[in-house]
Formats: sequence, C-alpha cells, structure tokens
Amino acid sequence: MKIAMIGTGYVGLVSGACFAEFGPDVTCVDVDAAKIERLLKGEIPIYEPGLDALVAKGITSGRLSFTTDLAKAVSEADAVFIAVGTPSRRGDGHADLRYVEAAAIEIAKSLQGYTVVVTKSTVPVGTGRRVAEIIRGANPSAEFDVASNPEFLREGSAIGDFMRPDRVVIGAETDRARAVMQALYRPLYLMETPVVMTTLETAELTKYAANAFLATKITFINEIADLCEKVGANVQDVARGMGLDGRIGKKFLHAGPGYGGSCFPKDTIALVRTAQEYGSPARLVETVVQVNDTRKGAMASRVIAACGGSVRGKTVGVLGVAFKPNTDDMRDAPSLAIVPALQDAGATVRAYDPAAMHEAKALLPGVQWCADAYDAAVGADVLVIITEWNEFRALDLDRVGASMTQKVLVDLRNVYRGEDVRKLGFRYTSIGRP
Repeated sequence: MKIAMIGTGYVGLVSGACFAEFGPDVTCVDVDAAKIERLLKGEIPIYEPGLDALVAKGITSGRLSFTTDLAKAVSEADAVFIAVGTPSRRGDGHADLRYVEAAAIEIAKSLQGYTVVVTKSTVPVGTGRRVAEIIRGANPSAEFDVASNPEFLREGSAIGDFMRPDRVVIGAETDRARAVMQALYRPLYLMETPVVMTTLETAELTKYAANAFLATKITFINEIADLCEKVGANVQDVARGMGLDGRIGKKFLHAGPGYGGSCFPKDTIALVRTAQEYGSPARLVETVVQVNDTRKGAMASRVIAACGGSVRGKTVGVLGVAFKPNTDDMRDAPSLAIVPALQDAGATVRAYDPAAMHEAKALLPGVQWCADAYDAAVGADVLVIITEWNEFRALDLDRVGASMTQKVLVDLRNVYRGEDVRKLGFRYTSIGRP
C-alpha cells in the first residue's frame, strides 16, 4: 500500500516514519522546501527520542521519502493523511482549520482512483464532513471516502505509542474505507491491539474527550496538592492511594506547575468552544482551563516566597524549560509564565534545558543560558526545577550547594525527598508535601 502524509510536523513525521516501519510506502509532503531538504539528509527538525534512527531506516529501506510534490504523492496513494497544524484561533480559541481546508483543496485536485482521505490532525467535530464537502466541491468526480484517525502520541515516547498503542480509533462509514484502514493497521491487529471502529463525529470527539479528561486529572491532583499543604498531608501518598484504585489509575496524578504542550491547552479550549457552540457547555473543562492558567502564574510566587518574599537583585537558577522531559517543545510550557514573572520581580535568571534552549531563547529574552545544570546553579540564590529531566534526578547536591550564594531549592516536580535535601543544608520547597 502507498500512503501520502501531508505535513511533516510532529504528528506527520512520527506517523509517517512509523507507518513505513509497518511496511507501506510512505511519502511525506511539506510546502517547506528547506525542511524537506533537511529531512532528505536525515536531519530531524524536532527532538523525539529514536526518531532520527527510525527515519534513517525508512529512507534506507526505500519505504519512506520526502517531497514538496503533493500532486504526485496523492495521485499514487491508497490513503492520504492530513497531518497539518490546528492551532488555537486568535480571539475565540476555536481550532484554526485553515491548513486542513487548504490541504483538502490541494488533495482534491490530485486524487486518482479510489482513495481514503484521513484526518490525523486533531480537529473539531464535523471537520471530516467539511473535508468531504471541500473535496466534492473541488473535484466532483473524485472517488474517495473520508476517515478520522486521531493520534494519541505523547511527546518523548511517541514511537512506542504508535507501535504499541493502548488503542486505535478509526472513524469510517463505508466498508471500503474500513478495509483500507484495517489493512494499514494490520500489524496492530495481529498484536490484538484494541481497535475502536466508529463514526467520524465519534472519533473526532474521542480525541478531545481523552485529552480533556487527562488535563482534568492533572488539574485535580494539583488542587489536592494545595490542600495537602494546608492540612499537612503528602500529595504523593494521596495520589498513590488513589491510583491503586483500578477505576482511577495512577497515570497523570503527579502534582506540579500545571499542564502545557501542544495538545492539552489548545484541545481543552477547543472542546469548550465546541460545547458552547452546540449549546452544551462543558463547565468542568472550562474550570480546568481557568485553574491551570492560574496555577502556572502562581508558581513564581512560590519561588519568591522561598527567597523570603523578594527576588529583586537575586539570581534564580532554572532547571528545565520545556513543557515536559524528552522534548524540545515550548508550547504553553509553565516556564513561559514562571520565568518572565521572576524577571518582572527583579530577578536575574540563569537556565539550562537539555533540549529546548534553542527554542526557548526567542521566547524567554534576557535569560542567561547555561552549559549544564551545575552551571545554572553558579551564583544562584535559589535553584528551581521546572521540568523533570532524568539528569536532574541525581544531581550532586553538595556540588550544587557549594556553588550557590544561598542553598535554596524549589522543586516544582517533587523530584527529591525533602528530608534528604534538608540534611545537606538546603531550604527545600516542593509541591503538596509537608
């Protein structure tokens, strides 16, 4: 089988490389010629563990290729995946579908023979039918079906999520389209991966509902962490006691500075807007969005409090600025709220991140970027862990403390045991723990 993947962003590139590993011939298409040239040389424009090796393997096998020629790729494809961006629209928070609609128009011009056009991008309910209308309008004689196949990839572990997913969700409404999608995912059928075969609208809403629920779990445990601090409880023990309940589960019950990234912020807002549009308000999700936004801004206050109420004229060392470890993604990262607030309060910020500094430099002006975690601690009055990269979990704290002006550690990810850090002479602050 042959696949055309329209878009070589995070979803398109990972999905294309993984499909090529499954066996089909995959052509990834992008309008950015410079980006395609880089990919043809094996240069990966995003940070994702294992992706460089997988792309190189696909190119060597001949099953993965890159081009700017959408017409040729689409004309030869059995399935065309739309994997372009759907950012939040300025002003109202709705998902911006201009790139999806533009892709649909171009796809329509090049369809030859029966083809399944698949929305892989995260799109609001009704987008699949809108894509079908666009294609029929641009090419009335086209023989095609539209399917929805939302992605559930976690940045930092996306390849494993694609190859060994919890489930695959497919919205398709003809036997012919279902047969094509089943053939594409045949390796996962052989592994007995659960496959949810449903309608277009159901598949589209499933993606938003899943992300909103996970965002709600994060926000819930963050509010419980605040309560733990008031009553003297330990949020990690509370989370463990909750998570052992099979109805709840332990994942996404880790207290911290709030969720960020490319999915949860925009998808929760898009779900709220869709619900409002259809007259069925999602009050719980609305509150989750508000609480999370407030929380990220409040984290700077914790740092200031740990410094005695003021950071004016002081140096703050920051460990991690990406929204999560194992990615260079800075979209809606908590650091984008925390660092400027500290700077506005008069602090000098020295920061280090293993992967995201090149992305962060333009977003966080005035920060002094450091060579490593130990460099970030030099001369600092307080050291703040914002992103829980593994390399921050076993720092030589004696060495860290010796280079700091004051031994103050604010652990916004609960990486360390408080008693261990305090024994080394640090003033230690964490989230939801006494």
